[in-house]
Amino acid sequence: MPKPPSVETTEVVADPANDRRQRRRFSGEYKRRVLAEAAACRGRGEVAALLRKESLYSSHLTDWRKQLGAHGDAGLDAKPPGRKPTRDERDRVIERLEREKAKLEREMLVARKLIELAGKAHEILGVALPSLEDGEKL
Repeated sequence: MPKPPSVETTEVVADPANDRRQRRRFSGEYKRRVLAEAAACRGRGEVAALLRKESLYSSHLTDWRKQLGAHGDAGLDAKPPGRKPTRDERDRVIERLEREKAKLEREMLVARKLIELAGKAHEILGVALPSLEDGEKL
């Protein structure tokens, strides 16, 4: 049934520019307190009641336990917001040089094994290897 035209209805529309949901942030002390309370829970359903009381999800506890195990108490403290710093030119050069070094070390290992193999082949065949004196060159 339509409303009479004399009654005005106004619809409230949220401004999409200002309707940005804020992510909840938990302090390190709060995380430690909740983890301690959850660890103290022994009875059936006590952890669930704690989560309902604190308006948390079980995944919060899981993540916080992982952070605590991996980084200790410092892992529970808030991280600075934003992207992690990217590598600068110096870091890229270091990575490139480390890759080149690893490649050269592999090549050197192959060369050493080939030299050992040549020495063993000379031994088996009974052919004397030419000896290099200190001043001689090939």
